[in-house]
Amino acid sequence: MLQTVPAPPPPDVTPAAPAMLAIRGLHAAYGQSEVLHGLDIAVAPGEIVAVMGRNGMGKSTLMKTLMGILPATSGTIAIDGHDVTGLKSHARVARGLAYVPQGRMIFSTMTVQENIETGLTVTGARRVPEDLYAMFPVLLEMKDRRGGNLSGGQQQQLAIARALASRPKVLLLDEPTEGIQPSIIREMGRTLKAIRDARGLSIVVSEQVLSFAMDVADRVLVIENGAIVHESLRADIDEAQVARFLSV
Repeated sequence: MLQTVPAPPPPDVTPAAPAMLAIRGLHAAYGQSEVLHGLDIAVAPGEIVAVMGRNGMGKSTLMKTLMGILPATSGTIAIDGHDVTGLKSHARVARGLAYVPQGRMIFSTMTVQENIETGLTVTGARRVPEDLYAMFPVLLEMKDRRGGNLSGGQQQQLAIARALASRPKVLLLDEPTEGIQPSIIREMGRTLKAIRDARGLSIVVSEQVLSFAMDVADRVLVIENGAIVHESLRADIDEAQVARFLSV
């Protein structure tokens, strides 16, 4: 009589969390000149990813394409499982994407509070949430001051607060350290990690300052000529190798 042998139990494999931001085969171009050449990037919930590279390598183009400012020529972009590739920028904000552009682009003649209130549109709220001012106490002190009268670092905080007012799932930051003094850069790094921890949102930051990326990022990608040429976890990063990619 044949004895049946029970099948071995399935391996104990915990599936990876689905990506909060999933970029697949992303191409983008200015006219006939292609800038992004089939990027594949997945950002987990609560993960901070730094996209590094020299000027002109595609960092800002990636950010603009994700936000819908520049249309993708092919590929897909998904937020929390929802394909947003064909959506306009405001519809992507409603799906959970927020963007702090290079140069901050705050409204200089509006007050701090009025600037932040422009980010409330998709939430239906009328008042700035108290937790935003708790994250950025200087903005509470200056809420009636015109945005154009703030320092560069304060304007960057304002731009981030305005983006957070939409209650995003994914926050995009394009060159946030540009034109900001080192002490403020360190403070910004602490703030971004605190925001991630408090809200659980994913953050993608394009950056050239390696020390800042090392402070904030869980993972570092390097983009060169519109393609990802290096990727590593912060714990495993070879700083000298990344620095070579960033050198002119």
